[in-house]
Amino acid sequence: MADKDLNALFLHQLKDTYFAENAIAKALPKLAEAAQSEELQGAFGVHLNETKEQIKRLDQVFKLLGEKPEGVECKAINGIIAEGDEVIEEFTGGEAIDAGLISAAQAIEHYEITRYGTMLAWANQLELSEIADLLKETLIEEENTDELLSELAEDAVNQVAAAA
Repeated sequence: MADKDLNALFLHQLKDTYFAENAIAKALPKLAEAAQSEELQGAFGVHLNETKEQIKRLDQVFKLLGEKPEGVECKAINGIIAEGDEVIEEFTGGEAIDAGLISAAQAIEHYEITRYGTMLAWANQLELSEIADLLKETLIEEENTDELLSELAEDAVNQVAAAA
């Protein structure tokens, strides 16, 4: 049953997350392009650069595990990204577009926070301290991005959407 233990589950989750991060890296430029606020465009640009670094960290995790970096399709992130595409299609040109984009981006962030938090707990349980450090670094970035998006929404974007 070794192929159904926590090590195997960790590797499966890692592959799922690797797929998700690569899908997110492809989706972020579309979100940035649809954003009306320069601050939101900038936040998406910064997160794209972070995402590219996060993918490199995942590459390191695979290497530390002696595995080839590869993803397995993540239906959850595909669905979350598709919902963001719907917001773009339905609200582009309207005052609520940026509020919708933040909502879509935070759905992505919350997914990532869940995945990295879980993998961090598993890495700690499996005594993979170097891997845990890499995952914690990414988890902190994801939490910071979520907080930044909340601030953008609360300080300006939601007010613009409501005033229209």
